[in-house]
Amino acid sequence: MNMPQYGRTTTFAFAALGLTFWLSGALAAQENQARPNVILVMTDDQGYGDLGAHGNPKIKTPNLDRFARQSVEFSQFYVCPVCSPTRSSLLTGRYNYRTGVVDTFVGRSLMFADEVTLAEMLGAAGYRTGIFGKWHLGDNYPLRAMDQGFQEALVIKGGGIRQPSDPPGGDGYFNPMLMHNGRLEQSRGYCSDVYTDAAIQFIEQPSDRPFFVYLPFNAPHGPFEAPEKELAAYRKENLDPDEFPKIGYPQRGRVGQDDLARAYAMVTNIDENFGRLMNKLDELQLAKNTIVIFLTDNGPPQPRYNAGLHGLKGSVYEGGIRVLFYIRWPARLPAGQKREIAAAHIDVAPTLLEACHVEPPAGLKFDGHSLLHVLLGKAGDSPERTLFFQWHRGNRPQLHRAFAARGPRWKLLQANGAFDESQKPPESPRFELYDLPADPYEEHDVAAEHPEIVADLKRQYEAWFSEMSAARDFALPRIAIGTEHENPVVLTRQDWRGSAAGWKPNDIGHWELDVATEGEYQVILHFTPGADSAEAALGGQNHERHLKPGEDACELGPFRLKPGPERLDSRVAEGDIRRGVLYAEVRRVGN
Repeated sequence: MNMPQYGRTTTFAFAALGLTFWLSGALAAQENQARPNVILVMTDDQGYGDLGAHGNPKIKTPNLDRFARQSVEFSQFYVCPVCSPTRSSLLTGRYNYRTGVVDTFVGRSLMFADEVTLAEMLGAAGYRTGIFGKWHLGDNYPLRAMDQGFQEALVIKGGGIRQPSDPPGGDGYFNPMLMHNGRLEQSRGYCSDVYTDAAIQFIEQPSDRPFFVYLPFNAPHGPFEAPEKELAAYRKENLDPDEFPKIGYPQRGRVGQDDLARAYAMVTNIDENFGRLMNKLDELQLAKNTIVIFLTDNGPPQPRYNAGLHGLKGSVYEGGIRVLFYIRWPARLPAGQKREIAAAHIDVAPTLLEACHVEPPAGLKFDGHSLLHVLLGKAGDSPERTLFFQWHRGNRPQLHRAFAARGPRWKLLQANGAFDESQKPPESPRFELYDLPADPYEEHDVAAEHPEIVADLKRQYEAWFSEMSAARDFALPRIAIGTEHENPVVLTRQDWRGSAAGWKPNDIGHWELDVATEGEYQVILHFTPGADSAEAALGGQNHERHLKPGEDACELGPFRLKPGPERLDSRVAEGDIRRGVLYAEVRRVGN
């Protein structure tokens, strides 16, 4: 039977089209195989000196020490003085002030949903993306890790375990209650083990797509809860300050032996988990074309060996912002080398994108630079730039308060005013200047000898601060309610705001919300038993209820809300005492 001409043409067309699709699919698979996998590991409050490879004679980190020998080290790598700002810059390639993140709690550690993360960019290019551990950039839609590009998300809430963001139950380092793709899940085991298990399972999933694994441990952040196996070894050690090398800036203050033993045990547990992860790459024959980065988010929080660096977490001295950074990629990078150029958290995203052959979205402005050519040891223009770091408590950053400007050689800083939220900007700032190649431990302030350098770096800092101010005027993100993505919305003290907001029992705050859908809403308040009454105000409406003895929750409403910005105020009363609730739920119940 003769086939009609149009049928023959159509058949050939479909055959050609099928061949085209096959070829494009084959090319895509080949490209995916050529693209490296990426594993980004970050620890929480691990200092520059909390590593055997950095001269600590007591800490046991054999896997990380081996990894250091296999890697390229950025020996002058910088982050923010505290964790949440570091995390936003790491994932966006932008200074944290652009992203909405100015602090670590009371609503100041929420990242704007329109920020484009490394996970979003790699995911759009075909990568599988997963996060396992600490996100700390928003617990509610649209700010969650799962809303910001991570296809698989197993995370703690807020900034740490045993904090007000913890879900009821499982609020310890053992068997923590975690958020798994937006749902509460009771885990089994020590938290760092749980995250590593999940990351390994993600890597093991059969796929022809490369993966991006973000493994941000919440250890060794306090409270110092460590597995007994690792802890027992350190309890036998003499951890007195006299047992550590006397180099650089002297250690100021002492820490209890048990707390230090616990912190070191937590690091050793991370080391063991990191070793498991690296062994899995070897087992799956993935190590050669997998980029693995290990870094920390800021300096240590307590006086302990810090390799002679000046300062601790929260400080813009080197001990607060200079951290560990190792990167291994056997397919392309040499092993056991150092790069002395000053690099920072804002450089990680653009560097990884170039290494993965992924273009950022058009119009996206990075503050950092790709340093791939530096890692490869190739000639090229290294950025002659000044890096800027600033952190202090409060809703709005203030000029000249607790900042550093780090140039290729010189570093200008004004260290005062970090922790006192009520402090005003200094009227007569005391600027310090350090020649870092000659004085890496910041022992000799030479500001008086070089007024012209002080003036130049001060001018650069002020121009940067002006640019950061203009970006969003330091506005803070809002939490969405009334969406199909999250209902009810659970609001915790981690994200409430106000001059009296905090974590103490009698603190009172409010939540800044964005109503997505018009309708009726109910508010459920949770509080410590013993209160006489509970009250909530939302959308210009107040509801109050008297409580029965022993009640620890009550439902108030309905509140009729229209789309737009709103504020939820709530409190309970016990006699003459007014205090905030432990947490609140907002549920859309009807049109």
